Amino acid sequence: MTVIIERAGCVGREHELAELEQRLVATRTSGAAAVLVLGDRGIGKTALLRAFVSTTGAPTRHAQAVAWERHEAGAVLRQLLRREPPLHPSHAADRLAAGLVEQPTLIVVDDAEVADDLSLDALRSVRHRHPEIPVLIVLSATHGAPRLNDLADDALRIEGLEASAIVELAALRGRVLPPSMAAALTRHTDGNPRDALALLDELPPARWIRPDRELPAPGHVRVEVTRALADAGPAGRALAEALAVLGPGAELGHAAALGALEDPLAALDDLRSSGLIDPRPIHEPRWRTPLIATAVLETMGARDAAEAHRRAAQIVTDPVAQMRHLAAATPVPDDDLAERITVLAIQRGEDGAWAQAADLFRDASRLTSDPAPRDERLIRSVDALVAAGDCAGAGALVSTVEGMRETPLRNAALAYLAIVRGRANEAEVRLRRAWEIVNATRDPATAALIAQRHVLHSLAQCRGADLIDWADRAIALAGPDSGAGIEAAAIRGLGFAVSGRFAEAQAAYSAVASMVRHGAQAQRVQMGHGWLGVLIDDPDEARSRLEGVTDPWVLGGSTRISLWALGWLARVQFLTGEWDLAMASVARGRLLAAGSGIVLVTPLLEWTAAEIHVLRGEWESASEAARAAEAEAQGYEIMRVPTLLARAHLAEARSDYAGVRRILAPFAQAGPGSSLAEPGIWPWADTLAGALIADGRLDEADQLLAPHERRAAEESHHSAQARLAAARGRWHGARGELDQARGSFDAALAQLDGLPLRYEQARVTFVYGQTLRRAGQRRDAEVMLATARDLWDALGARTRVEAADRELRAGGVRAPQGPRTPGELTPQEETVAQMVASGLSNREVAARLFISPKTVQFHLTRIYAKYGLRSRTELAARAAEHQEPRR
Repeated sequence: MTVIIERAGCVGREHELAELEQRLVATRTSGAAAVLVLGDRGIGKTALLRAFVSTTGAPTRHAQAVAWERHEAGAVLRQLLRREPPLHPSHAADRLAAGLVEQPTLIVVDDAEVADDLSLDALRSVRHRHPEIPVLIVLSATHGAPRLNDLADDALRIEGLEASAIVELAALRGRVLPPSMAAALTRHTDGNPRDALALLDELPPARWIRPDRELPAPGHVRVEVTRALADAGPAGRALAEALAVLGPGAELGHAAALGALEDPLAALDDLRSSGLIDPRPIHEPRWRTPLIATAVLETMGARDAAEAHRRAAQIVTDPVAQMRHLAAATPVPDDDLAERITVLAIQRGEDGAWAQAADLFRDASRLTSDPAPRDERLIRSVDALVAAGDCAGAGALVSTVEGMRETPLRNAALAYLAIVRGRANEAEVRLRRAWEIVNATRDPATAALIAQRHVLHSLAQCRGADLIDWADRAIALAGPDSGAGIEAAAIRGLGFAVSGRFAEAQAAYSAVASMVRHGAQAQRVQMGHGWLGVLIDDPDEARSRLEGVTDPWVLGGSTRISLWALGWLARVQFLTGEWDLAMASVARGRLLAAGSGIVLVTPLLEWTAAEIHVLRGEWESASEAARAAEAEAQGYEIMRVPTLLARAHLAEARSDYAGVRRILAPFAQAGPGSSLAEPGIWPWADTLAGALIADGRLDEADQLLAPHERRAAEESHHSAQARLAAARGRWHGARGELDQARGSFDAALAQLDGLPLRYEQARVTFVYGQTLRRAGQRRDAEVMLATARDLWDALGARTRVEAADRELRAGGVRAPQGPRTPGELTPQEETVAQMVASGLSNREVAARLFISPKTVQFHLTRIYAKYGLRSRTELAARAAEHQEPRR
């Protein structure tokens, strides 16, 4: 994202503005600092700095470096000082630093890459000669350079706008952009606000309602490119045109052949000198911005570009590239070519390379003269876009597809998009209708495709039996070696898993893995197999499989699959205590979800984020994650359950057990076949049971736990048995059955023995110690609580460390031994007094210490008597008085 400063205000740079603000404030204590703000031309660096200066109101010295003053000593200093500068860097630094000692001050230099050396040396000397002054030096540049890197502490890179900011930007121009067009404009310009604004101004309003048409280059880019091509000479121009025709990833050898260049390296040097390509390795020429290629093609003219595409088809060896060049060279329908492209598109879809299939189907549709097959090929393009994870691209064509006559394929494609958008009801209606009208005998391929979409729908509903049934139908209709068959088989194992049939799930994945060992389809198998590893307590296996498929571009696979991999990888990293890595996986997943428009996995990602934030005591961030999950949770169980778990764990951490009951109670009503009845799938039953026990509702807790305990034992699921045994131990403890409680907790720890599930181990150990302390077993309780504290501390779970400390103080084992004075509080009373004085209610104190509210009131009465107090207010005042430092 970036910033645009308009009369309406600042768009899209809140995070960067906050970071700069923090750096400025930090100079009060850390002294002089410098930061380099990097970004492409037109990305909004100057606008960002203007917004920063405006919002902070800090004293500012500003300079704008210009290329023609690069060799004029002191040019930038002259602007900063508003007078002739000293010609020695040290003296100039002293002059700059004069008066900058009372409050944080800004020194801003725009386009610093063309600043003169004397001025940069003087700024560097400010930091060395006057490190204590509160000044933040901010340099903006399009690229880093040694002389800038030496001056700045680090760099803040400014990226392009997101689609939502593009919409807001368009509104500032009086344009209303549909989401599909905002996504298309964002992709086309890489979110560069200058380029986006130019196109919004240059194109007529009617142009912005046709998302299926390609966008041109902005006028200023065409002018710049035309001038640069003239400067590059004939060879440089020929190379530029060849690179533009060949497209992204073009090889220098192919470009040299297409441009008939005898000395391609000399042409490359000419092109680099023109500023059109980045100074990268010689065999990987890349445009400075993607719009340059569009502008180069526009300068060629339609006829010359078509002829170049024809010749390119004879030079490149990749069959997909060959067909795409032939399509680009053919401006009118050509049914023979369309058929050839369709055959290749189907093949690439069978291989799982859906992004390529989508482009090919779309080319074939444009070249088809008959309306019926033309529409079908466009629908297949939309379906392939969804399979590739490009929901924004698919969404741009939805209105076109919805305007076509109803067919089974049309309904299946629209249902597929509804699934990844999390719209369960819409998907259900469209899939049911597609299955009703398809003729499986005449068109088994389409029927298999619909069945495979039902597989994904059932997975999102967490309906294992339905998933297996539809997978078997898809495989029978399409064949086990077909694309639809393999995709169904890649998910089929998860149907067994969510039904608790873990041995069958493992067998299913072993079978499909032997069939698919490489390529994009392998991404699906690896992800499903890794997901299974999470569910069967094999985090090492899960991690090894999931880590390899989190990048959708490595295997040419699907963004949707990569998102699932990131969601479950983050979960593995959370359970094994790798919380920084888990948050990094969540961050990658959030970016991928935002860019693709796929929301199905968002609640899973945010559930993990919310739990980590809660345990670290980052309450606002935890609430934000829970809200983000809830914003996307719609009809699918795989979205709803993580959302409610995130909310429940937030309530549990706040000792709001009534809230936990309210949030999780619907889970107990789940019908037959739901994954909620499988204790190894979703860890909710022990959390709800704990809330019931905390409120003394022991019979309800027993009724809840019993069937889950039986099921977990039948499946020999270790972590599920451990969680439920710990809850049962708490239940026995509440009933005063200490021996049974010890037995349950020991069984729980035995189930976790040898598993690298650090979070589960810490949780069980803490509750064990808490239960022992309540039963009066202080010394045994201390062992468990101290162990739990160490485990929580190693994980960075600050809130749980504090809870363990409270339990240890309440137990009193570590307190000095010996007779107490008459007015001295017991450890338990001291803990209650501190918590009540902090503002907690009796019920909140009871929940945190795992005692009853009546016991809290009993302790409070004794505290008042010992201190001679009459109210909570007086207790709080006494605590505040004793916290004041002695003089």
